[in-house]
Amino acid sequence: PETTIRFALPQSGNVTLKIFNLSGQLVRTLVSSDFAAGQHQIVWNGRNDLGEKVASGMYLYRITAGSFVQTKKMMLMK
Repeated sequence: PETTIRFALPQSGNVTLKIFNLSGQLVRTLVSSDFAAGQHQIVWNGRNDLGEKVASGMYLYRITAGSFVQTKKMMLMK
């Protein structure tokens, strides 16, 4: 299972994208690097930072880019 996260940046900069479970525990840091301005997509393969498969269900992802922070829900289904 995998899910695609899409986001747009108005200007280039460092982006951090993290996945959390509903208890607020960090599951995976997907991205922590520089991105150009524009549309982007990141694919999460449903694994945690240790490479282990995680359970199906609701997760949160947080995108941080400069002073911009956005948190949204997503569903991972197997």
